[in-house]
Amino acid sequence: MSPIPNLTPTVPEAGSAPHVEAARLRQITLHWALFVFALFLVSTVLGIFMRLFQSKLFPNMEPVHFYSALTLHALGMVAAWFVGGMAAVSYLLARYVRLSVSVSKFALYASAVGVLAIVACTMFGSFGVGWYFLFPLPLYPNGVWRPWATATFFAGLAVLGVAWLIWALDVLRAIGRRFSLPAALGWHTLAGRGKQEVPPIVLIVTVSLLVVVAALISAVIVLVLFLVHWSGTANVDALLMKNLTFLFGHSVVNITLYLGVAVLYELLPGYAGRPWKMNKLVAAAWNLVLLLVLFAYFHHLYMDFAQPRWMQLTGQIASYSLSLPAAAVTIFGVLALIYHSGFRWTLASSLMVLGVLGWAIGGIAAVIDATVAVNYVFHNTLWVPAHFHTYYLVGVVLMILGFFDHLTRELSPEPETPASRRSILAHLLIGGYGFLAMFYLGGAASVPRRFATYPDETAIGVLLARISILFALTLLGGILAHVIRTGRRCLRSLSLPA
Repeated sequence: MSPIPNLTPTVPEAGSAPHVEAARLRQITLHWALFVFALFLVSTVLGIFMRLFQSKLFPNMEPVHFYSALTLHALGMVAAWFVGGMAAVSYLLARYVRLSVSVSKFALYASAVGVLAIVACTMFGSFGVGWYFLFPLPLYPNGVWRPWATATFFAGLAVLGVAWLIWALDVLRAIGRRFSLPAALGWHTLAGRGKQEVPPIVLIVTVSLLVVVAALISAVIVLVLFLVHWSGTANVDALLMKNLTFLFGHSVVNITLYLGVAVLYELLPGYAGRPWKMNKLVAAAWNLVLLLVLFAYFHHLYMDFAQPRWMQLTGQIASYSLSLPAAAVTIFGVLALIYHSGFRWTLASSLMVLGVLGWAIGGIAAVIDATVAVNYVFHNTLWVPAHFHTYYLVGVVLMILGFFDHLTRELSPEPETPASRRSILAHLLIGGYGFLAMFYLGGAASVPRRFATYPDETAIGVLLARISILFALTLLGGILAHVIRTGRRCLRSLSLPA
């Protein structure tokens, strides 16, 4: 059986001193890890605060604080795990392509600036429109949030969007320089010709970032149209704005998950001692993702009766179809790797495999909600945060935490005791799934989402919120144990000579 995979990138075409480029890439990836951990912890605490608020433990506090926390929590989580996924795949891709460390560093600094702007407008400006900032709500503070908060919010989003777009384009540039676009998409494999071997991570990242570019361009259009309406230059169609906003938001969330999956394709073979190479099935599955993922967001607009019927039907078909190819191929691929392989179970590999389980469970719940007849009942209930928290919290989060654990253990080795591994996993799984179960039960009981306080008709939501706090604190214990240990190894690794 092969040893645990070494993550040190070779950085092809790195010139006369490839080790210098590898060291710089290592350093920036460790800084990304610390950034992700900090943002994750802040966002987690905000999530617990919201459940405390819904438990009626702050009876004298104004709801505006809940909605400000909701906005920062949602955007903070999406930002943390998108950049965490980008940092992970960038580091792993350096085995095959030459990436710009300077672009990654620029993206890190810009992300910090953008996040700080969103923190300022929510925590100090009381801005509270949610991640979806649906048109035209942000433009009308009505005395609830500070007038300057709207401009600060849009400025922060613009900085994040520009930085991430440049980062994504640079990764695509690096892939295109080594592989042609058709080769990176595995088209020669599908056609059964050509001998160029393309690693699955290259295919998945190429598919993912092509979608990210489209999503971020739609976000830029949204910001421009907000500015046009704000200036009084022209009136903007609200349905168009909602479509563009969900094209951006839904796509970025989906792609964050796929970046985590790309990590699995690259790392898990080293734990199993078996290869996971490109084949026609893998290539076909991920090309179907590229075809379908930009249309799946339509299921968020089933309740918008002005939406053209053909778009609603497309949303139903795309949502169902998208759930099958990549998930089925990946899940069976992981099981095949593990089966009779003497799989090496460490904290890192356990987190990555358990992340696939969370993806599968959350995906099933998402398909249920994307069914028109069910969506009619569940759409504005806690079932919606239940499904996306599932494939985030116990899905992509575990995958990327697994990557950072593996990376830092390689750079700063320390023994891993079975007891500590079991303790962290137990806290994450019991806390995570218990917390999510309260969302699912709330959705089944028609408890509304996005409510700071629940009406008497759904008073069970208060009880479920209180129970969820116990699980949330258990989850937080596991997160702190993992982040503190991994963060300590990050700091030790950063002190190593370049």
